[in-house]
Amino acid sequence: MITGDLDRTLATAISSAGTWRPAPPGTAGAPRTYATTVAFRLADDANGPADVAARLADRLRRLDWVETAAVTGGGYLVVTVAAGALARLAVRITQAGPGCARSSALAGASLAAPAAADLASAPVWEEARRRVHATVAGRLAEAAGAHVSWQHDAERITAPNPAAPVTAGPVAEAVAYAGADAITYALARLPPEGPARVDAGLAAAHHQGNPAYAVRYAHAHAASALRQAGDLGLDRGEAARFQPRLLAHPSQQALLYELSWLPERVTGAARRGRPDVLARYLEGLARAYFDGHEACPAVWPGMTAPGASPGGRAAAPTAAARLWLAAASRTALLTGLGLLGVSAPDRL
Repeated sequence: MITGDLDRTLATAISSAGTWRPAPPGTAGAPRTYATTVAFRLADDANGPADVAARLADRLRRLDWVETAAVTGGGYLVVTVAAGALARLAVRITQAGPGCARSSALAGASLAAPAAADLASAPVWEEARRRVHATVAGRLAEAAGAHVSWQHDAERITAPNPAAPVTAGPVAEAVAYAGADAITYALARLPPEGPARVDAGLAAAHHQGNPAYAVRYAHAHAASALRQAGDLGLDRGEAARFQPRLLAHPSQQALLYELSWLPERVTGAARRGRPDVLARYLEGLARAYFDGHEACPAVWPGMTAPGASPGGRAAAPTAAARLWLAAASRTALLTGLGLLGVSAPDRL
């Protein structure tokens, strides 16, 4: 969302969408710093990249939510946003719901994609991967603003011949063992080229060494925090009462920074036809969520709400801010998993 805000402020003739990158390690202001190469795309014979970037930086410095805007490397525009701007994403993402991943980066583009990936009938792993990637690529492109013509299977389904021998290929056996969600995620996170075989045992494992489980567990954990707060009669309160300064801990800012990249990662994955880019982003987001929870939990043992009404009352400002962050994390993880075609239960 932050990169979208910056794009709208720049309002360049050549959109900067898709050109934003995280600041290099060690950059001052990280994890609130974003860099773009858009000035190189806008440069011409009369105005070099450094000149273009300097004008864009001057425009950004006028914004109260931009802390610094500078030019480096002969034309790279590096922007650091205020901590409060990052913190407000907790409210914005929660309120946006599934729209938190959307952008207009691919507006005007069009493509066709299969509406569903039929894994069980895939004869080999390479075909199963192709089916998952084709469907997910369509969802990613649509979220990035492209027009997608969804292709539905119109073939008549006939009853099986009871006399025919029943055979199950490796993909169908893996789906039967680990479940369609686990196998879908495992295939989505594979690069488009190279070996495609999935370890069904690992895909089914319920520990955080299994990427699919780790991401889904982070979502369930955030949902649990919100549920526990509700059991205590607490809610996040009105968005207008949210206090950004209460999400200033480094682990919270790191989580918010990860959350800020969701639309950009969706766009990048759509442009490249690489669902694995989104899957691995979600894995990083899950790690950031748990780091933030460990340092600054939204709900903690012994937390009480004396006199809370059955309808719920706003938590103390610090707890309320953390609940907004938990809600934003849940929203982003739910949205990302949905784009991959994987369910996100509230309990695992």
